[in-house]
Amino acid sequence: MGEEASGELQTEGFTLMEERGEKERGIIGEEQEDEGKTKGYQNNETSPTEKDNRVDLHKDTQENGKETGMEVGEPENGTELEAEVRVELFQSGPDLQTSYIQGSDLFGYVGIEAVLDQMRHKTMKAGFEFNIMVVGQSGLGKSTLVNTLFKSKVSRKSCTPSYEEKISKTVKLHTVSHVIEEKGVKMKLTVIDTPGFGDQINNENCWEPIVKYVNEQYEKYLREELNVNRKRRIPDSRVHCCIYFLPATGHTLRPIDIEFMKRLGKIVSIVPVIAKADTLTVEERQEFKERIRQDLAANGIRVYPQKEYDEDPEERMLNDRIRESIPFAVVGTDKEHQVNGNKVLGRKTKWGIVEVENVAHCEFANLRDLLIRSHLQDLKDVTHDIHYESYRVQRLNESNMNFSELVLSAWPLENGTDKCETESHL
Repeated sequence: MGEEASGELQTEGFTLMEERGEKERGIIGEEQEDEGKTKGYQNNETSPTEKDNRVDLHKDTQENGKETGMEVGEPENGTELEAEVRVELFQSGPDLQTSYIQGSDLFGYVGIEAVLDQMRHKTMKAGFEFNIMVVGQSGLGKSTLVNTLFKSKVSRKSCTPSYEEKISKTVKLHTVSHVIEEKGVKMKLTVIDTPGFGDQINNENCWEPIVKYVNEQYEKYLREELNVNRKRRIPDSRVHCCIYFLPATGHTLRPIDIEFMKRLGKIVSIVPVIAKADTLTVEERQEFKERIRQDLAANGIRVYPQKEYDEDPEERMLNDRIRESIPFAVVGTDKEHQVNGNKVLGRKTKWGIVEVENVAHCEFANLRDLLIRSHLQDLKDVTHDIHYESYRVQRLNESNMNFSELVLSAWPLENGTDKCETESHL
């Protein structure tokens, strides 16, 4: 009797598993046909090898049940639970299957979502870094715009005592670092200024010091990565974003604008803006923006966000709206004025107040949302995964040297930067 019952149980269990396997293969076959990948799922017949595998699996399950005290004739709870859970199998490689189990198919609460709280806690504890470069000729309001973006005195002018405005004879980069804290989140902000750019009569090759600085930061990071005993957290001084200021001429891009963005667009994320846009009427502004977009396309200039980096349709829709607004027509100020009983950031003129954060007056709010509220992490990811990776591959291919030779190589780091570090708490 025991052998007959065991035989019936084995036959029933095998039939149940075989039917479930046939259904799963049928679902998978339909999905693979839709994707044009029918390899391995071209028919619904069961191969002898697959049958043997399932028979062995069933035998192992039955033996495990006996070891845990399960008597013959009792229903196998494990088999019933398996029958209730819908598991979709995907063939992701030879001899490798990946299953996708939805939340409604789980037996109970697992707690996977808690990893988001862990990541948030770790990020808040360690903080993060964001490095932004501002490029443009003198008098376009670069320092004022940066102060307006972060609503604090973070520009080089603001942190330099007895600062005197004078035109530099050469392009000499200056970096200013701050630690900004808001609602428990710490961010080390580094602002790289480029005084002297575009201010000379002969501006030939005025972009070279900037290109050199960007590559030097990639080189520093590469050295740290290749160290045998490298730091647990590598300091990141790479330029995550470059804001390029265009004068509100109302015409087209100047040759220096085209040359700079063509060269820098390959190694860093560029966001062009029209400075002091309140000097243009609404019609002039729209015509100027359209001419600039045409010039960018005609000269093959890549500005952020690039279409080829869009990861999904939702992100593509968001970035398409941003690309339609580029270049952003902005106005910067750190002064507040009363408007209808409310304090607003704005520029006061004889005919009224230009509200900086009012999208009807300028596009500063769109620029702020792009740089800080929606795409800050994406800017860092593009810097690391695209620009830095391209530099790393190029350096390793050029050098064709081992790790120790690369680390010990003499790489000039003469960028002539001045550093002023302050801490500000918002």
